[in-house]
Amino acid sequence: MTKNELTSNSLKDLYFKVIAAEVKKEFNLKNINQVPKLRKIVLNTGIGRNKDDKKFIETATNTLRKISAQQPYYRKAKKSIAAFKLREGNIVGLSLTLRGDRMYQFLYRIINIVLPRQKDFHGVKIKAFDKDGNYSLGFSEQSIFPELSFEETSPVHGLQMNIVFSNPKKELTRAVLSKFGLPFEKENK
Repeated sequence: MTKNELTSNSLKDLYFKVIAAEVKKEFNLKNINQVPKLRKIVLNTGIGRNKDDKKFIETATNTLRKISAQQPYYRKAKKSIAAFKLREGNIVGLSLTLRGDRMYQFLYRIINIVLPRQKDFHGVKIKAFDKDGNYSLGFSEQSIFPELSFEETSPVHGLQMNIVFSNPKKELTRAVLSKFGLPFEKENK
């Protein structure tokens, strides 16, 4: 299976048949289970100052629902903070978790459809790995997703995506994501 023959349904097959073996060989790992496996993708969007704006919350909910084919859940404030005019129980964000086939299909769409649609795109940040080797990617606006029409992108809001691995190490997860086709920016030396 080559990169040109790759479809969203075969991204999972590509990992288990090709990528895992290549990473094991490249890093001289003793066991195939030492290669990081994609566990889940978590999507988040914050409401922030728009906590009282019903249209904004509806737009953010619709965005996450359409791009993931899954209903997001509301993140509510756990305690009141007067300085932020925040009361306990106010909606402060939306979140959802993708696993299994939906996760692989979503990653395929991000790599092959969404990222190439960004203006002045030179690759994703190399420094966006956390200490455990999981990767975070943020989008400043939702209009780059082809599932949304122009009317559905107003008001504009951002969203964050966290790619979580089991058995993560930075260099190994970077190798796996590179082999999936995630374009990293070139390092300046």
